[in-house]
Amino acid sequence: MKFCKKYEEYMQTQDEKKLPAVGFKNLKKILKRCRTTDTIVSHRSQSSSLLVNQSPDDICPHHCPVCDGTFFPSLMKEMSAVVGCFNKRAQKLLDVHLATGFRKYYVWCRGKLQGNHGALVQEGKDLVAYAIINAVALRKILKKYDKIHYSKHGQAFRSQVQSMHMEILQSPWLCELIAFHINLRETSRKAFEGPSLVFNDGKPSLSCELSDTFKIEIDLTCSICLDTVFDSVSLTCGHIFCYMCACKSGSVTIVDGLQAAKSTAKCPLCREAGVYEGALHLDELNILLSRSCPEYWEERLQNERVERIRQAKQHWESQSRAFLGI
Repeated sequence: MKFCKKYEEYMQTQDEKKLPAVGFKNLKKILKRCRTTDTIVSHRSQSSSLLVNQSPDDICPHHCPVCDGTFFPSLMKEMSAVVGCFNKRAQKLLDVHLATGFRKYYVWCRGKLQGNHGALVQEGKDLVAYAIINAVALRKILKKYDKIHYSKHGQAFRSQVQSMHMEILQSPWLCELIAFHINLRETSRKAFEGPSLVFNDGKPSLSCELSDTFKIEIDLTCSICLDTVFDSVSLTCGHIFCYMCACKSGSVTIVDGLQAAKSTAKCPLCREAGVYEGALHLDELNILLSRSCPEYWEERLQNERVERIRQAKQHWESQSRAFLGI
């Protein structure tokens, strides 16, 4: 079965939820019209050696309606809607699961009355599948664009999407949903298949497969301390670090928090600036790792407690001196 048909059938099963989707079929029609133009045909007749030597701007026709703004703006608008919907629904789902205090009791009672625990589990599974299949759709349509135009504009567009944090696989909510899925599987009497936490040479990663041909893995090793992430946070660029490691790289204390980082502070990995203010605490991932690595978690907890107390003491001493004018 071709992916376009498979994608349409999947989205039809999600009609009740009214989820936005990539207009895969319409985008393919646009590319088909572009492919039939005489300009493209003339470029197809060029030798492969000339194609290698030419730049994408030279190869792509100057009057192609696709390149003039039909294809990429449509795809950008659709991907923006998909990512926005995914993040919103994932956040709402996890807020319910991580509720505390009276709200947790209220949610539990409502769930018992409505019998919606199974629906909560299914919603998490569906959101992960929704994210992955749309990521595949984006890659396939951009690959087809480059194939038709003998260009690398599709790759450039994908890089642009990633820099704008609109790549759905970069979303920290995807990491949280996978961890949520595993956490429920560990606590539920009825085990179900799905994503898993994998250890390779003692290094953990989240693994999730949509099919035999597509698999994603999220590395859970902090690139600063080179250890398993502890009290993990995701910067807006999508990279995951220990909370204290992120504070150090952002030149802030744990008391001030990542929100206090300067807008010029850069991610240690991709060197993108302004990624600390919108950092997200990965609570579901922290629960998963604390259960999977209890000894390691307890050791890190004891070590960081000492450091947190030291930094808090220094912070309040400096505040007191400033207040007294010493």
